[in-house]
Amino acid sequence: MPLARRQFLRSAATVAVVALMGETRARPAGADRLGFSAVPATLRDAVTVPPGYEAQVLYPWGSPTGIAGAMPAFAPDASNSAADQAVQAGMHHDGMHFLPLDGSADRGLLVMNHEYTDEQLLHPDGARPMTADKAQKSLHAMGVSVIEIALTPAGWRQVLPSRFARRIHGQTPIRIAGPASGSPLMRTAGDPAGERVAGTFANCAMGVTPWGTYLTCEENFHVYFGAPKISPTPAQRRYGLGAGAWVDYWRVDERFDIAKHPNESNRFGWVVEIDPFDPASMPVKRTALGRKHQESATCTLTRDGRLAIYMGDDSNFEYVYKFVSRDKVRPGNDAAARAANRDLLDEGTLHVARFDADGRGQWLALRHGHGGIDAASGFASQAEVLIHARQAADIVGATRMDRPEWIAVDPASGAVHVALTHNSLRGQPGMPPVDAANPRAGNIFGGILRWREDAGDAASNGFAWDHFVLAGDPAVPGSGARYPNAEADAFGCPDGLHFDSAGLLWIQTDMSGSAIGKGPMAALGNNQMLCADPASGRIKRFLVGPSGCEITGCVLTPDCRSLFVNIQHPGETRADGSGSPNSAWPDGTLPGSARPRSATVVVRRRDGGIVGT
Repeated sequence: MPLARRQFLRSAATVAVVALMGETRARPAGADRLGFSAVPATLRDAVTVPPGYEAQVLYPWGSPTGIAGAMPAFAPDASNSAADQAVQAGMHHDGMHFLPLDGSADRGLLVMNHEYTDEQLLHPDGARPMTADKAQKSLHAMGVSVIEIALTPAGWRQVLPSRFARRIHGQTPIRIAGPASGSPLMRTAGDPAGERVAGTFANCAMGVTPWGTYLTCEENFHVYFGAPKISPTPAQRRYGLGAGAWVDYWRVDERFDIAKHPNESNRFGWVVEIDPFDPASMPVKRTALGRKHQESATCTLTRDGRLAIYMGDDSNFEYVYKFVSRDKVRPGNDAAARAANRDLLDEGTLHVARFDADGRGQWLALRHGHGGIDAASGFASQAEVLIHARQAADIVGATRMDRPEWIAVDPASGAVHVALTHNSLRGQPGMPPVDAANPRAGNIFGGILRWREDAGDAASNGFAWDHFVLAGDPAVPGSGARYPNAEADAFGCPDGLHFDSAGLLWIQTDMSGSAIGKGPMAALGNNQMLCADPASGRIKRFLVGPSGCEITGCVLTPDCRSLFVNIQHPGETRADGSGSPNSAWPDGTLPGSARPRSATVVVRRRDGGIVGT
């Protein structure tokens, strides 16, 4: 590794304040803080948890969100209308957070993303032909859910109806704020001012601010835009536009036709701030944080009380970013604090990371007029720098990474961890070569890289970095797998990361459905969630999901006695190549017996103890 562990651990003297809105209960100390029995890797079509634990399905796709007077039940034949879907759980649950109500660990708001749609499952007759009604239902199946939940003697239940219940989706009115608001590149025929946009979609990872708002991240927005014939501009190609749409909205909704409305796609790829406590509030796209295939918006405080937000750009050879606010955070997480911090995310500096071979790194500011980012290089204003953040990062010489996913900050040490899920193109002909931060050619397994900001201050421009894990099966020749402890359970393609209040790192995986159980992934089983103790290097497998799913989204209640986790796209691998899912979880037992449904699961110890001990 490019930096010795002892160098890394002593590289900062203090730790930033990072326990913003998460769990607060301390865990027992000891040599092995992972007291549960590890579950084996398995291809079982079920949720597998350790002995002494139970997993309860809480909020599957199609469940009523809880809006009074609008709670249609899920139709197993997918016959729910677009209007129904607008008030039901969306598809493909992803990042989420638990926000206590009245300081309680037993009652709160669960806010979660719905990343994308499976059109074959969403409609009774599948994806073709695309119609206006199908497009409307599909847009309603993405976005964000806000639900109220409470712990009862029978387990966790939704509060139905709830005054907080809300669905934000691909047609919800959203304000555009920050330096790019009103930019000529944000103006469209439907919004000549460039200040309002219909919807948020492709919602993947997330963040939560110290004042209690939720940050949802727009990731693969590009796959919802298309045209019958187009020669994309270099700026469009840089964001993947023009390569073909996953869903042909453009055939029935003109705003998704990038030939007719080239600026519409500029209005996606942002971090969106939502106030879960105020259902009447309008979500806001915060353009000061930059446009990218947005993955993660992890918040921490700088030493002087400003906000730093760490973000990844989830594509091959893209970058790791940090935003530092200009102003200090007003303390508190009540309505007054949310009002006081209303505009805090609109002013600050966006940076991109360079990881040097000697184990040091630098944050490079993306600021118009500095570092070669100016009119001569194609940027007329700071708004254009943010809209084309990838191109600005190219100019300053940032390090091209192996798909940066979720980012998590250790509350015990202050170390920042990023999941680099994989990049099979690394080192291939015509592609960027290996480097110190991305050391494996044809990287199919991914890993977790970490850094410590100089002086423990998230506002620092310099940091020290190393690899926490190079994932993979050590028994596979040439895997290059490296774990911090010889007893670590092996895994591949880390994606979701979450630190609990005691500094235990929860790791979630996203191996491709077509690779699960095959070739070099054969011994790793289905996608899973593991728990790591960075202090000892122990990593133990805690949960394995059903066939074809991704494990993503993780949060614990403040008392650490309930763990919420999302099971995304069960059955994604097709069993026979005909398009049939290979799972019917959670409603059926055999593939084909029920439509598989993404769902939130809550895991608890049967004796009511602290999860993970």
